[in-house]
Amino acid sequence: MPEPDALEPRVSALESQVQQLRARARHSEHDATAARVLAGGADRDVEQIRGEIRDFRQATTASFNAMRADQNDLREHVDRGFAEMRGRLDAAAAGQQQIVDLLGTLIDQRDTP
Repeated sequence: MPEPDALEPRVSALESQVQQLRARARHSEHDATAARVLAGGADRDVEQIRGEIRDFRQATTASFNAMRADQNDLREHVDRGFAEMRGRLDAAAAGQQQIVDLLGTLIDQRDTP
């Protein structure tokens, strides 16, 4: 059997170690709780960022679609403008050709005795 005098310091040392372990366990519990809170916040942040990215992607797609529609409208407008100008130039060319023909007729009449 151990001596009673030697047992007391050992029990005191064990009690001190148990108190230290309890303190460490409480500290670990607090750390675990804090980690869960942080993880929950991170999950919310990630979900929020995902939502923002999704919204940004939808807005960008809508913007590109609107630009594409505007570009198609502009192309149709330019094509109509070119067709109209082509018609006017053709009409002008026909009028000029008619003038050339009339001048040719006049020149032929003048040269003929």
